[in-house]
Amino acid sequence: MAGAGLLMLLDDIAALLDDVALMTKTAAGKSTAILDDVAMQTKVAMQKTAGVLGDDLALNAEQVTGVKASRELPVVWAVAKGSLWNKAILVPAALLISAFAPWLITPLLMVGGAFLCFEGVEKILHLFHKKQAHSEKEVVVDAQEAALKGVAPSSVRAAREQHMDPMEYEKQKVSGAVRTDFILSAEIMAIALGTVSTKPIWEQGAVLVVVALAITVFVYGLVAAIVRMDDVGGWLMAKSSSAAKALGRSMIAFTPWLMRGLSIVGTAAMFMVGGSLLVHGIAPIEHWVQAVVIPLGGMASALGPVLVHVVVGAAIGGAVVLCVELWSKLRPAQIAH
Repeated sequence: MAGAGLLMLLDDIAALLDDVALMTKTAAGKSTAILDDVAMQTKVAMQKTAGVLGDDLALNAEQVTGVKASRELPVVWAVAKGSLWNKAILVPAALLISAFAPWLITPLLMVGGAFLCFEGVEKILHLFHKKQAHSEKEVVVDAQEAALKGVAPSSVRAAREQHMDPMEYEKQKVSGAVRTDFILSAEIMAIALGTVSTKPIWEQGAVLVVVALAITVFVYGLVAAIVRMDDVGGWLMAKSSSAAKALGRSMIAFTPWLMRGLSIVGTAAMFMVGGSLLVHGIAPIEHWVQAVVIPLGGMASALGPVLVHVVVGAAIGGAVVLCVELWSKLRPAQIAH
């Protein structure tokens, strides 16, 4: 009897282990399916944010132009850290807004869009300011001060025009880049959230975290590579191969043109991204674009909405600049009274 009881006990244990194995396999299968779903949703979100990623790249590369060569990577790293902090704020904020106040997303994005367009108009107006010709003596003085303070000569000149310390000017430049990143990251998070709005809250959070980390690594890794192109060119020119030397010279010659191009694209992106955020929140214009412009087909349907975004962004950005200028002129008078 004892032997039979032992065999029955062993049989029960074996059956229990079979049940545990089956349950583990089922759980693992469900976990794999969930991970696959998160990966698929992340892929869709990244595809939908591709356009904004291009604008984000252009804007951030443009922000580090004019920085001393030895400080380019530290500046990129500083902005990248600011970007991570932005996303650490935006991911939980997006989840909270999605859960409790989804109606807030559009107004908040419109405020960010207006700010981008405001900065875009200011950049363009700055180009029309009459630039004073710098004498050879001033160039030497700027270079000496730049070497002393560890900044670029262009930062010394720009800081002098704004009556600022050059080091403080570069700090503000980094802060400005982080602010711009916040708005672009907010739009990316909003787009990504839209792809998983019907999913459980934990899955929304997982997708947003993966997207946030992926775009930060991609954008700032590429920005770092772009700003160090001239160094790569110099390294290639030191090689013995004639092909390497030719490629190095081409890269060094191409880098200034690339930086200028990114500066132009970055400014245009402010109006395209900011204008799109504004238009999506202005129902009559959005409806007109969807009902009239897009059905035209061809190039008109592709470029028409972009042109509308730029025009609306420039108009609202100009209005914000005008309001800020009026406020700055009226404020001292109010204080005096």
